[in-house]
Amino acid sequence: MRLLVISDLHANLAALERVVDTADAVVFLGDAVDYGPDPAAAVEWVRSRATHAVRGNHDEAVGNGGPTGAAPAWADLAEASASWTRAALSDADRAFLGSLPLRAEFSFGGARFLALHGAPLDPLYTYLPPETPEAEWERQLDGVDADWLLYGHTHRPLLARFGRTTVLNPGSVGQPRTGAPLASYAIWDDGDVFLAARAYDVARTVRELEHLPLERAGTDELVRILRTGATRGKAPVPSARPPVVTGSAT
Repeated sequence: MRLLVISDLHANLAALERVVDTADAVVFLGDAVDYGPDPAAAVEWVRSRATHAVRGNHDEAVGNGGPTGAAPAWADLAEASASWTRAALSDADRAFLGSLPLRAEFSFGGARFLALHGAPLDPLYTYLPPETPEAEWERQLDGVDADWLLYGHTHRPLLARFGRTTVLNPGSVGQPRTGAPLASYAIWDDGDVFLAARAYDVARTVRELEHLPLERAGTDELVRILRTGATRGKAPVPSARPPVVTGSAT
């Protein structure tokens, strides 16, 4: 049994088209929209392909009009992007995003899963990057009754075990922060996990992005992230924790 695990599309259709979804089921971990030029296509992909889907902070902002929760350095860009995205989507698309659950619990392939966007104690906004201390993971996972926790939000892949729960972050399809401009996602295959990173037509997304009515400084930052896969010119700090199972899918 194969499960496609996908997160943080951020309205990047060129990247999304590179996802190989020959799976028995699909779980989407939030943030279909914002920062990218194709929000309607991303929403339709989630609506038509996802077996299980949860709401991310940007879905919340666009669908329900709440704050994006972006860091201060990103706040103006995030709010401008959310405003444009709201106008670009239909009422039905916004309602769909706003109605997605914060958590999804399901069984698949003999395992129990909990899916959410951010963190068990705060599914919309809290970041759990790869370098999160084990003590914080223990706090977050206290009371979680699942074999697997699937989450996104950080745009950085992670596969690690804490106690009886294995945590899996597939990274971001549409706006990776791994130091490489590759669409990231994961395949769960009867308990084995394959972390995929696929090249896509970044130039196509950049061309479309440059036509959005956003401030030039914000657009330039988004373009730089798309081209480098890194925030503010720095590669992310790698996790010191070895993954439980690794592999690759192309």
